[in-house]
Amino acid sequence: MRGVAYDRYGGPEVLSLRDDLPDPPVGPDTVLVRVHAAGVNPVDVLIRSGGLTGAYPHHLPIVPGWDVAGVVEAVGPAVTAFAAGDEVFGYVRRDDVQWGTTAELVPAPQRCLAHKPESLSFAEAAGLPLAGLTAYQSLTEALDVHEGERVLVHRAAGGVGSCAVQIAVALGAHVIGTASPRNHGFLRDAGAAEVLDYSAGPISVQLSEPVDAVLDLVGGDTLADAPKQVRDRARITSVVDPVVNEMGGRYVFVRPEHEHLEELGRMADAGQLRVPIARAFPLEQTAEAQELVAGGHVRGKVVVTLRS
Repeated sequence: MRGVAYDRYGGPEVLSLRDDLPDPPVGPDTVLVRVHAAGVNPVDVLIRSGGLTGAYPHHLPIVPGWDVAGVVEAVGPAVTAFAAGDEVFGYVRRDDVQWGTTAELVPAPQRCLAHKPESLSFAEAAGLPLAGLTAYQSLTEALDVHEGERVLVHRAAGGVGSCAVQIAVALGAHVIGTASPRNHGFLRDAGAAEVLDYSAGPISVQLSEPVDAVLDLVGGDTLADAPKQVRDRARITSVVDPVVNEMGGRYVFVRPEHEHLEELGRMADAGQLRVPIARAFPLEQTAEAQELVAGGHVRGKVVVTLRS
């Protein structure tokens, strides 16, 4: 099997394009997906550096990537939701780290997949799962956002942030996003009612009044300022810094969820959720794709494409 893999932890130089990877196993509840595109996320860089070895069993060589869009190649005998030939997308976070999505085939537990939205290309669908699920679970579960509430999204122009803005708008919220001035128009197009410049001083000072909920995608000083931004500190959620729990808020670590993926697909097909692609790289440039993501300040999503 052809794919990108690494057999030691380190920088982008450990990634190599290989033609001799073994075909992945297909367990009883596994869906084997022929990959058309794979999303690239900051967590891929963290795993490659060895930063999650204490959280999951790791088995070298590792194929990176958790986001996928493709076509079902085969299914295990216990799979009921999918059949060969189905177009799917998903967040393939297994219970161990080995079989990622930057390869021709990826084995995915059926809980990690949903049917691909018809309105999205494979590249767009591959950019949605991790970012979309993170935003959706933060807004609907941790923050319980309702119509008419004021919601503040920090780092709103990135992958998770741009999804969060659109999902919060679909929930009926008045959305305020923070971003650099060059991204203000982008966020207004995404539906943000207000956009604040994070470099212009503390956001708590810039707000006309406290908000009902805060989604933090930055951490550090931004998170430390959050209690001054919100009416109730229990409605502060961070996906980057668990210290939010000590502040009375809630830390979110995204999980695979079939029903949530299906809802994201429904929103995309209803025109409520777009996936802006910052850049699409061919498979052999996976290292460059990861470097771009590691540098931060990416507007939208970075993906790797294997076929159209």
